[in-house]
Order: sequence, then C-alpha cells, then structure tokens
Amino acid sequence: MATIDILRASPALLVAVCFVFGLLVGSFLNVVIYRLPLMLQRDWKQQCCEFLEIDPPPSKDESSAASHDVFNLHKPSSHCPHCGHKIRPWENIPVIAWLALGGKCSSCKAGISARYPIVEFVTGCLTALVAFTFGATWLMLALLVLTWCLIALTLIDYDHQLLPDNITLPLMWMGILVNTVDLGFDVTLQEAVIGAIAGYLVLWGFYWLFKLLTGKEGMGFGDFKLLAALGAWMGWTSLFPIIVLSSLVGAVIGVLMIVVLGRDKSKPIPFGPFLAGAGFIMLIWGPQLSAIYFDYVAG
Repeated sequence: MATIDILRASPALLVAVCFVFGLLVGSFLNVVIYRLPLMLQRDWKQQCCEFLEIDPPPSKDESSAASHDVFNLHKPSSHCPHCGHKIRPWENIPVIAWLALGGKCSSCKAGISARYPIVEFVTGCLTALVAFTFGATWLMLALLVLTWCLIALTLIDYDHQLLPDNITLPLMWMGILVNTVDLGFDVTLQEAVIGAIAGYLVLWGFYWLFKLLTGKEGMGFGDFKLLAALGAWMGWTSLFPIIVLSSLVGAVIGVLMIVVLGRDKSKPIPFGPFLAGAGFIMLIWGPQLSAIYFDYVAG
C-alpha cells in the first residue's frame, strides 16, 4: 500500500505525521522570520548606495548575523547571537532541544527566546489542524503552504511592520494557480481572479479615503497584497468576512493594548497579523461561519 493510501486510511497517523513535520517547518520559519527582513534591508541599502553612488556605511553591529558577507536563508549557519556558538544538530530539534537546554545556550548560558519553540509548536498544531480538516490530498499540501506563509507574514509584520512582496505576491499567484486545477476547494478561477483584484482594491480604497480624511496613512501597501492573496485563494466571497473579522479583532486588541498595557495611541499597530488570522479562520471554518451568518443575521 502506498504511503498516501496509508495516511488516508488512518487520519490519526496523518495528523501525527503532519504535526511532527509542522514542528520542523516551524524551525525553518523562525529562520525566515528573522533573516528575510534583514536580507531585504541589506538589499535596499545597497540599492540606495548604488543610486547615490556612495559607499555603503559600515554595519553598526559587526557581531550580528546581518553583518556577515554572505547572509541568506542558508548562510551563515545558526549560531548563538551572544557568543557565536554554532548550533549543533541535536540542539536544533524543535521544542525538545529548547526544553532540554532550559531555554539557554549550551555554551554561554545566555537565554534563548521562548518565541522560537512557540512558533515551532504553533506551526505544528496549525499544520495538524489543516491535515485533520482536509485529509491526505493535494489540496491539503497547497493549503499547508498557505498556512506556513501566513505564519511567517504575521510575525514579520509584527516585528517590522512589513509584509514582504517576496511572500505576498507569489502567494497570490499560487492561489490563482491552485484554483485553475480542480482540487476540491470549491473556488472557481473567476472567483479567484475577482477575489485578488477586489482584495487589493478594497483596502486600497480604504487607504486613500482614510488619508484624505485624516492626512495619515492607515495601513501599508503590503496589507493590500495580503488581502489580494487571500482573495485569490478563497474567492471574492471570503473578503467581507475576512475584513470584518480582522477589523473587529484588531480594534479589540488595539483598545486593550492602549488601556491595559498603556501603549502609545500614536504608535501604529500592524494590520497584517489580523488579516492573516482572519484568513486562516475562514480557511478552516469558513462554511460554518457563513452558515451562521445566513441563518442568524441575513435570515
């Protein structure tokens, strides 16, 4: 019996396998979340210097990973930012290694952020949830890519208020491509294309309306592209629930951060994480939410 047939015959095994695989993907996402923004900043600085015909300024922190001559998702190898200790393979086992080391570097005993195992664990859980919901299908594999991209975008936007085109644009085109093939997602190519166009234009319109009324920028262009990508995956009918969910959750969390944590009102709150979260909710529970809406609100 083929491996795919075994996984289809045993949903519990599928979920377990996907959870473990998700942990490994989460470890890689930690690298993407940290390094991709630095790689982009490096490129932008270099382009600016070339345009102005000046030498690039020296790095402010020569000991940082970003100061390496070769810096990408593969090099330099993972190491402790405090002492430079190269992370050994067993020290890179998702979640387990962090727990075994007590959240500290094995060499200098400096603390290692708990966010690393949290990202790994959450990625494993969401990967398992997608597998449980959609089963061992080609659609599941496509939706796992979408899920992993949403996780990366959420944390990059949280850290840097940046939604990289390197992720949002390929994600949009992949959504359209997936919906050209009958994978059982129940979204037509026409709905996907309209979703991508409408997703971009809706937030683009809000952006300019808000700017005309207040003179301020309420969101970034990356938000337009992320909603366009979600529309390409889930069709134009998903856009309204995604916008409503993300706006409500964003407003509640924003108020709580100001009232409870004393956050500065003038400090912007990234909207990307709320869009990504709402998109994932619609991915998993979209039909149920739509049924509730039509039964209790529209009806």
